[in-house]
Amino acid sequence: MPMHATVPLPPLPVLTDAERLARAQAFAEALRRRRTVRDFAPTPVPRAVIEACLMAAGSAPSGANQQPWRFVAIADPVLKRRIRLAAEEEERAFYARRAPEEWLQALAPLGTDADKPFLETAPWLIAVFYERTGIAADGGKQKRYYPHESTGIACGMLVAALHQAGLATLTHTPSPMAFLNTLLERPRNEVPYLLLVAGHPAAGCRVPDIARLPLQDYASFLA
Repeated sequence: MPMHATVPLPPLPVLTDAERLARAQAFAEALRRRRTVRDFAPTPVPRAVIEACLMAAGSAPSGANQQPWRFVAIADPVLKRRIRLAAEEEERAFYARRAPEEWLQALAPLGTDADKPFLETAPWLIAVFYERTGIAADGGKQKRYYPHESTGIACGMLVAALHQAGLATLTHTPSPMAFLNTLLERPRNEVPYLLLVAGHPAAGCRVPDIARLPLQDYASFLA
């Protein structure tokens, strides 16, 4: 296979170490204020905002540059209703039968249950899929390399972009999620990865009083 042609690297900003640190700290502080939200307002969000955030997600690195992620942004209220009903059916089975007691105990302090009204209330749902295999020019299967990892990075960048745009998010993963393929008419080679809820938080929205781990608990430096 021929090598790709190359182009010059787009220039990075010329910064002093002090400026670089200030930027990094400001970005970290902005993301530190990000919280998962379960109470959304129905306030509309322009499609252009979601498109810009998806463009940010689409710039993520991926195995062999295969870009295996696929995003479906949903604002249609009828479709959101159908997604909610299907998701809650799976969630009821999860809470009643599938989840081990240890998992339920871990969720209990967060107050989650099988009811997911935010799937209808929020202005946007973004269903994320990854390609299990690609489709070659001859119609055959084409192997995908690191599709889970690549799609996970893209989702992280999407959450950061939405937060930067002043929106709240919730990552929702009902299990199983095959109903998304059916409702959204996605091909069999695409596997549901997560359902991202995006919009404005409801007035008076409250979130659990939880803390993040300090840096020394999850990072080490070898110099």
